[in-house]
Amino acid sequence: MTVLLEVRNLQKHFPVRGGLLRRIVAHVRAVDGVSFTLESGRTLGLVGESGCGKSTLGRAILQLQRPTGGEVVLEGTELTTLGPRRLLEMRREMQIIFQDPFASLSPRRTVAQTIREPLDVHGIGSASERDGKVEELLQVVGMRPQVMDRYPHEFSGGQRQRIGIARALALNPKLIVADEPVSALDVSVRAQVLNLIAKLQREHGIAFLFISHDLSVVEHVSDHVGVMYLGKLVEMAPAKEIYRDPRHPYTQALLSAVPSTSAARR
Repeated sequence: MTVLLEVRNLQKHFPVRGGLLRRIVAHVRAVDGVSFTLESGRTLGLVGESGCGKSTLGRAILQLQRPTGGEVVLEGTELTTLGPRRLLEMRREMQIIFQDPFASLSPRRTVAQTIREPLDVHGIGSASERDGKVEELLQVVGMRPQVMDRYPHEFSGGQRQRIGIARALALNPKLIVADEPVSALDVSVRAQVLNLIAKLQREHGIAFLFISHDLSVVEHVSDHVGVMYLGKLVEMAPAKEIYRDPRHPYTQALLSAVPSTSAARR
C-alpha cells in the first residue's frame, strides 16, 4: 500500500480574547501536535469525546481551517503552503461528508444542483455530461434519478446524507473526511449508510478519515483506530488490536463506557 496522506505535527490553536481591549490572553489548543499516515484505500477511524479536537483536525487537514503549524502532505504535495488557486486544484483529490445532513445541504438548491456544484466549479465535462454524472452518482448511493429536481426538505435524514455522499464522490476524490456522518441519523438508517461507505471504498479505493465518538461504529468500518484526547493523538493501532488490548488509560476508559448487551455481564 502507498501512503496517500501524511500529517506531521499538525497544530490548530484558537485565540482567547479578554479585557476591555479584547486582547489575546490565551490560546485553545484544539489540535496540538498530531502526526499520522493514511494509506490509499484504507480507513482510519478517529475517536474521542466531544471537544477533543477530532473535527477540527479533519477540517485542518482539508484546509477548511488553516493550521497554526505543522504539515499536511497529500500525494507528495504540501497543502499548508498552497495559494488559493493551487489549493482549489487539490480539492479535487479530497472531499468531506458533513455531520449534519440537514444543515449541509442548501434548501434553495435542488438535488441535481447540489451534486453538480463540484463539477461546475472545476469545469468538468459539458452540461449534458454533468447531468449524466449526477444520475450515475444518485444510482451509486442507492437513489433514483427521478429525485434530481426535488429539494432537501422533501427527504429523510438518511436520504440527505446519501445526497451529501454523492456530492463528495462527484470529483472522484482519493481522500474523504467523514465527520460523524451517521451521528445525526436514526439507528435503523446508520447501518445502511455505513454499509454504503464500506461498499464505495471497496469499489473505488477511496481512503477515509472516519471521525466519530461512537466506538462501535468506528470498529465496524476502520482498518486502524486513533484515539484523541485534549488535542493530542494518544494511541493508534489496528482496529482489532485496540479493541482487544487497549494500552492508554483514556482508551480503556472509552471502551469501558460502551454499553454491552451480553447476558453474561450485569
